[in-house]
Amino acid sequence: MRTPGARSISEQEIHHSDKYQRILDAGIKVFARRGFHNARVSEIAKEAGVADGTIYIYFKNKEEILIKVFEESLGVIIQRVKKELEKEPDTLARIKRFIWLHLELLEENQALAEVLQVELRQSNKFMKEYIPVKWLEYLDIISDLVKEGQEAGVIQPEISPGIFKRALFGALDELSLHWVLTNKGKSYIKNSAEQLCQIFLNGIVRKGIEI
Repeated sequence: MRTPGARSISEQEIHHSDKYQRILDAGIKVFARRGFHNARVSEIAKEAGVADGTIYIYFKNKEEILIKVFEESLGVIIQRVKKELEKEPDTLARIKRFIWLHLELLEENQALAEVLQVELRQSNKFMKEYIPVKWLEYLDIISDLVKEGQEAGVIQPEISPGIFKRALFGALDELSLHWVLTNKGKSYIKNSAEQLCQIFLNGIVRKGIEI
């Protein structure tokens, strides 16, 4: 339930509201700066330039703000990744580009990277109850590329798309978390992307296929 007295608002109104986006952007900054557990709704409201009560028109609590930050941000990332992959000439090039994009997009917005990599894990609701539909959609981009490569004859047919997508994402996630926690800089992103391309593509291509 929303705070008593907060007016109801339709989903369409929410997603077309400037205040909704300002609150999400403010949430990213405050969660990154203060941490999820230490952040207060009043701080997010101040950062967004809205009254405390306005927050409750759009969100039930700070946990819902965190989850919506994840959903909305990943939705934008998915659109951008799909658009970029369309520019690549073949499956292996698309897998390489996916690896680079995952790391580059986090580097572009360090506050968002910290929220996605660190603060989400602090939410019991997110870790135990939330069904991450957008995250599953993101993973399916990887498995779809594997299936595409198998149909084209460049990826070994015995490779499991499901296992591969989780293995690749797991590696990307761990390297991203390490980058956020250690602030290693751009050279770490570049080296990580190059190493992952070599490790994962060498493991799945058919004999005689150049990567």
